[in-house]
Amino acid sequence: MNKRIIFLFAFLLCLIMITSTGLAATSFKDLVGRVRIGAVQKSGPIQVPFITWGGDVATFYANDGLRTGNGSIYDKLGLDLKLVNGDNFIQQVRDYMEGKSPFLRGTFRMIGQASEVIGSDPNTRGVMILQLTWSAGDHCVAKSGIKTIKSLKGKKIALQRGGPHVGMLDDVLRNGGLSWSDIDVVWADDLSGPNGPAELFRKNNDIAACFVISPDMIGLTGGLQSVGSGAEGTVKGARVLVSTKQLSYSIADVYVVRSDFYYTNKDWVEKFVAGYLKGAEELIDLKRDYEKSGSDKFMNILKMTQNIYGKDIIPTLEEDAYGLIDDVTFVGYPGNVAFFTDKDNSRGFAVFTTRALNLAANLGLISRKIPLKAHDLNYNSTAFIGYLTKTKIERKERFKAEAVKKEIEELTAGGNLDKRVILSFTIHFEPNQMDFSDAKYAKDFDEVLQKLDQFGGAVVAIRGHTDPTKTLLMFVRAGLKKGILKKSGSSGNYKYYYQGKLFDLNDVSKIVELVKSGAFDDPEYNAREVVQAGINLSKKRAEEVRESLLAYAKKKGVPIDASQIQAFGVGVSEPLIAKPTNESEARENMRVDFSLVATSPETVNPSDFDF
Repeated sequence: MNKRIIFLFAFLLCLIMITSTGLAATSFKDLVGRVRIGAVQKSGPIQVPFITWGGDVATFYANDGLRTGNGSIYDKLGLDLKLVNGDNFIQQVRDYMEGKSPFLRGTFRMIGQASEVIGSDPNTRGVMILQLTWSAGDHCVAKSGIKTIKSLKGKKIALQRGGPHVGMLDDVLRNGGLSWSDIDVVWADDLSGPNGPAELFRKNNDIAACFVISPDMIGLTGGLQSVGSGAEGTVKGARVLVSTKQLSYSIADVYVVRSDFYYTNKDWVEKFVAGYLKGAEELIDLKRDYEKSGSDKFMNILKMTQNIYGKDIIPTLEEDAYGLIDDVTFVGYPGNVAFFTDKDNSRGFAVFTTRALNLAANLGLISRKIPLKAHDLNYNSTAFIGYLTKTKIERKERFKAEAVKKEIEELTAGGNLDKRVILSFTIHFEPNQMDFSDAKYAKDFDEVLQKLDQFGGAVVAIRGHTDPTKTLLMFVRAGLKKGILKKSGSSGNYKYYYQGKLFDLNDVSKIVELVKSGAFDDPEYNAREVVQAGINLSKKRAEEVRESLLAYAKKKGVPIDASQIQAFGVGVSEPLIAKPTNESEARENMRVDFSLVATSPETVNPSDFDF
C-alpha cells in the first residue's frame, strides 16, 4: 500500500510548531543552517534524490536500479545517474546548495518551503523541470460527528509536522470555506507509527480528524469506503472524509534543478525528463499487463522497489509494492505540457507557485517570497515527439454516468449517501421556477466550478427537492376517507393514528413509503400521483440546473467533464421542514443541493494519465 514515508526525518525532528494557526517559530532557513554554496560536482554520475513514493518507481525502472544499468532507458539516452534516498528533505537542500546534487525532489509545496533558501543565490535558484504525479493515496479520516468538511470548524485535527498533508489540509480548508484559524492543529512528529497522526487520533477522543497515508487509513477505517467498527484496531465510526482519490489535484510531485546546472546542461536535463516520461509510459503498460494476466517483468519491478526501500517499508510485493504504485496518478507528457505551458490552467505551475509561497509564508517558514522558475524545454522537439508513444491522449469522460446514477440512487435509498458526501451547499428557487440563469446564480455556479477544479475524482450530485405540503394533505385525506388513518383532538392539535399506533406526520420518509405501497390509493385524493409528480418536477429542476451550469462553464471557457455532474430528483423525501406552517417555510423545502460525493472505483473510467 501507499508508503509515503517521505522527506524530512531531520526536518520533522527539528520543526517547532507551537500555535494552532501555523508552523511558527522556526524558519526553513534556520532548519537548514549555514551551508557553503558550491559548484555542482562534474565528475562521476549525477546524484539524483528520490523519495518514498510510487511516482519514483518510474525513475527506478528508467534507470534499472540505483545506478544506471546497461541497456536501461537512461543508459540509452547517454545519462549516468546515481539515485539516492532523499526522504531527509533538509539534507536534500544542503546537498543541493553545496553542489553534491543539482536536483531537489519533493511535492510542490515542500519545494515552496525551501524556496527562500534555494533562491538566495542566482546559481541555486530552482528551475522546475518535471511533474511526476498527482497523489491518490493520502486521506483525511474523521470521527462519526464530522459529516462534511465544514464540520471541521472548531475541531482538533492531527497532522504530521511539515509533510505533504500540510498542503492537503490547506486545500481542504479552502474548499470548505474555512481557514487555519478555524481549527486547532495537533502536530505529530512523524507521518506514521507510534508518533504519527493515526495514533493520536486513535488515543485521543477530542481529536476529530487526522491526515494519514493509506495503510493508516485502512487501519483506522477498514478501507476507503468503510466505516470503522471498533474491531481489529479500527476506530468506531471513523471514515474517510476526504481523500486524494477525490481531491485529486492537491499534491503534485515534482523535480527541481539548480539554475546554473539547468542553463549549462539543458540537453542533459531534456533527456532526463524524456527518460522519466518514457519510464512512466512503459511502467503503466506493464502494470496493466500484470493486472490482466500477470507479468514477470512487472513483478521484477516490484522486487526492485522492495529492495530499494527495504522490507520494513515494503514488506510485501503484491500488496505493498503494488499499492505504492497504485496510489499515484501519473501525468505523463500530456500532463507536463498542460502543467507548464497552459497559462489558463487553474491547477498549473503558476497557480501552484502562488499557493506554495503563500502557504510557506503564512506558516512562518519563509520571510520572502522568491518564485520558482518554470523550465523552457521544447516539448515539440524530437527528444519527446517520436520518442514517447503517449503524447496525444484525448481526454475521456472520467465517470460512467449510468454507474454513478445507480450508485447514488442506491446510497440514497439505503440512507447512506451522507457517508459519501464530502461537502454540499444549497440554492433555493421560487414556486414553479424552471429557469436558472447565471445572472442570478453565477456565484453558486462559480463555487461548483472551483470545487470541480480540485476534486477531479468526485462527482457533483445535483439533487432537486420539492415541498411535501400537498403530499401530506393528500395522504391525510385519503387515509381518513379509507378509514386506515384515525385522528383525535381539536383543530390545530390533531393526533393521527395508523394501525392503532400514534403516527408522526413529520416522518415524511415513512409517509412516502406508505404512499408508494398503494395502501393510501384513492381516486379523489391521489397521494401517489403527487409523490411521483414531485419526483419528476425535482428531477427536471435538477437537470435544468445542470444544463445551466454546463452552459455557464462553456460561456466562461472553463473546461468541464460533463460526466462528473449528475442530476437527481429527490421529490418530497428530504424536506428541511417536514410540516411547513406558512409559505416562507414551504419555500425552504424548494431547493437544489450540490453535493460533492465520493463514488466507488467502479464508476470511474480507467485512464493512462490524469492531466
